[in-house]
Amino acid sequence: MRQPAKVLWYDRVKYVFLEFCIENSQNVKVDIEDHKVIFSCLNEDNIQIYNEIEVYDRIQPKDSREKRSDRSITCFLRKWKEKVAWPRLTKDTHKPAWLSVDFDNWRDWDTEEEAEMALADHYLDLINNVKEKGAPPSMDDLDDLDVMISCSPAQLKTENGGKKEKLSGYNVILKDTVLFPEGGGQPDDRGFIGEVQVLRVTRQGSEAVHFVLSALEPGSEVLVRIDWSRRFDHMQQHSGQHLITAIADSLYGFKTTSWELGRQRCSIELDTSTMTNQQIEAVEQLVNQKIRQRVPVVVRVITTDDEEFNQVRSRGLPDDHAGPVRIIDIEGVDANMCCGTHVANLSDLQVIKILGTEKGKKNKTNLIFIAGERVLKYAGRSYSVEKSLTSLLKNGPEEHIEAVEKLQKSVKALQKNNLTLLRDLAVLTAQSFKNCPDRGKLFSLHRKEGDNEFMNIIANEIGTEDTVVFLTVGDEKTSGLFLLAGPPEIIDQVAPRAASILDGKGAGKKGRFQGKANKMSQRGEVEGLLQEAINGSAPKEE
Repeated sequence: MRQPAKVLWYDRVKYVFLEFCIENSQNVKVDIEDHKVIFSCLNEDNIQIYNEIEVYDRIQPKDSREKRSDRSITCFLRKWKEKVAWPRLTKDTHKPAWLSVDFDNWRDWDTEEEAEMALADHYLDLINNVKEKGAPPSMDDLDDLDVMISCSPAQLKTENGGKKEKLSGYNVILKDTVLFPEGGGQPDDRGFIGEVQVLRVTRQGSEAVHFVLSALEPGSEVLVRIDWSRRFDHMQQHSGQHLITAIADSLYGFKTTSWELGRQRCSIELDTSTMTNQQIEAVEQLVNQKIRQRVPVVVRVITTDDEEFNQVRSRGLPDDHAGPVRIIDIEGVDANMCCGTHVANLSDLQVIKILGTEKGKKNKTNLIFIAGERVLKYAGRSYSVEKSLTSLLKNGPEEHIEAVEKLQKSVKALQKNNLTLLRDLAVLTAQSFKNCPDRGKLFSLHRKEGDNEFMNIIANEIGTEDTVVFLTVGDEKTSGLFLLAGPPEIIDQVAPRAASILDGKGAGKKGRFQGKANKMSQRGEVEGLLQEAINGSAPKEE
C-alpha cells in the first residue's frame, strides 16, 4: 500500500527544505536527482510511504543531503541558482503545482527542544500570515551572508617549488564562515570572500582566521564561497578514515594513533607492528560493504558533561577547546569526536581502496588508502601507465613485471661492460699520450661519456708531477664534471679561476682539483689559462 507523506516545506537563499513528518520510520530511501526527489519508507504501522517529487527548478544532487530523526526525514536541496526564490505559499487552498505530495505545514512540537520550537513557531507564523493576508512575508532574515568583524595585516609562510617564502596580506575574521580551518588531521578549505581568494584558514581559539592578499572593510557584509571540489575530496578521505579506523579496531583491535590526509594519498597509523595481506583484504572488503549498505553518517553536538562524552572514541580535545563537542556517528559502526567535515552517508564515499602498508614509527604500521574520486583518478592514471607500458614493452599487462626485470638485468650487464670499456679506454688514452715523443706539458680531453673514475684513471696513468691534466666529461654545451691535476704550484694557483670560468664548484687536495661545471663551452678559455700558467705568465690571484 502506498500513501503520501505530510511535508513541511520552506525556501532559503541557497537551499529548499522538505521535511517528511513520519514517526519511527524504517527502510528509508532518499534519491536526490537534478529535478526530482524520490522518497520512500515504512511508517510505524508498517505502511509504505512513497513520493516522487518533481521540484520547481534544477538542484545540485552532490551538495544536497538528507537527515533522519525519530520523527522526520529532512531533505536539504541545494539550489542550482542561489538567491532565486521558488514559488511560496499563497492564500490559494491548492498546493504549489510543482510539489506533487500531500502538502501540510503543521506538526506537533510538544516534545521538541526550545530552539526547534521557536524555529517551528516562526515558520508557522509565516504560513499563517500567507494564508490570511495574501502577500508572503519577507524572507531576508534567512540570508546567510557573513559579516566581517576584523581585518589586520599579516604574513603567511608558504613553500613554492621547494622554495620557502613569505606572503604579505591580511588576516580576516568573520562573524561566521563556511570555510573549515585546518584541524583533526584535515587540511583547511579554500574559497573566496567576495572576489578575494582565501589562501589559508586557521583556527585561533574559537575563531577561524582567513588569510587573504587584499584588505577588506570591517563591518561589511560579504559572500563566502567554498572550493567545493577540495571540500568534498576532504570529506571523502576523512569519513573514509573514520570507517577504516572503526573496522580495523572491531576486526583486529588495531587502534589508530594518528592519521594524515595527503594531497595524493592518506595514511592511518595503526598501533600494530605488522598487518598481513589477509587482514588488509578483510578490512577493505568490509568497509566497501558498509559503503554499499548506504549507512547514514550523523553529526551530533553534546556538552562535555554529557554521559556520552566519556563513551565515544577520541584522542582527546585540544588544550584551547571551548564549547560543545561534535560527534560523528556512523550508525551501527562508530561514534567519534571530530571537528572535521564528513559525508552524510557512506554511499557518498563511492569506494575505498587500501593501497598497502608501510613500516611506521615506534613499532607501528602505516596503512595507505584513498577514497572516492581519488580512486577513480588513480584507476585512470594506472590504466594510462599500463597502456604506455604495453606499447613500449610489446606485451600484455600480466607480462610487464617480467619484461622490466629482464630489461633491468640487461641494463646492469651493459653498464658493467661499459665501465670496463671506459677503464680500458682511459688506460689506452693515457698510454697514447705518454708514447707521443713531442707531447707537451698540457694534456686536455673532453668526452661526453665518462665519470670521475674515468678521469682519475687517465690522470694517474699519465702522472702529474710534470704534466698538467685538464679533463671534462658530460654534455659539451651544458654541464658536466671536470678535473685539474698537475704540479701544485700551477694547480693551486689556477684552480679557483678555472672553476669560476666553468661556473662550477670543486674541491681537492694539493695538486688535484675536481668538481661540477655548468659551462662546459668555456673549457677552451681554461686551456688558455693553463697554458699561460705553464709558460710562467699567468697572473696571480689577489
